[in-house]
Amino acid sequence: MTHLERDGDVFVLTLGDNENRFNPLMIAAVGKLLDEVEAAPAPRALVTTATGKFWSNGLDLDWMRAHVDETPAFMNGVRALFARVLALPLPTVAAISGHAFGAGAVLALAHDFRVMRLDRGFFCLPEVDVPIVFTPGVAAVVQARLSPQVAHEAMTTGRRYGGPDALADALVDATAAPGELVAAAAARVRPLAGKDGPTLGAIKSVMYAPVLAVLAEPRG
Repeated sequence: MTHLERDGDVFVLTLGDNENRFNPLMIAAVGKLLDEVEAAPAPRALVTTATGKFWSNGLDLDWMRAHVDETPAFMNGVRALFARVLALPLPTVAAISGHAFGAGAVLALAHDFRVMRLDRGFFCLPEVDVPIVFTPGVAAVVQARLSPQVAHEAMTTGRRYGGPDALADALVDATAAPGELVAAAAARVRPLAGKDGPTLGAIKSVMYAPVLAVLAEPRG
């Protein structure tokens, strides 16, 4: 179950203990918890993690196949979540505790930092194998957060990056042992929790203005 805890200045948002696929219920639950984080007084920072085998396995394709008429609006909501996390007015870090695939990997990239479990889990953009074409907004997030060469390889090959390879190619900022992952992620953002929120949010909005503009374009 998606839930929120607080450790001093650091909020820990847990996506869940299953595949944590994106569907309307999950998007609404995460959005509500982000509302709570944003409403809290500073200092504050955010760690997003999960338990179990997956951090997030991306879109809930079964739900999408069963709700074709609702899918365009749902995908607009997914892109809105990416935009929100990308420009959150507080420091954020994804503590990637297991597989991060597809939209799950993109959500991780929308965080300021990423710390990945060293011994288990893959970071992967498998759209070329599904097959699904990247929407302009999703492609913009990936290309804004990765080097051109790494973005090209990740997007066009569907490569599965384990923790050491993800670190070597700067998909993540650090790796950690499983029992130390959340603590390592929290340690990365705790010293930044006192940054002025409105200023930080404005800086991110300027930095990623082209990406945010594309994400805001309705599709469907």
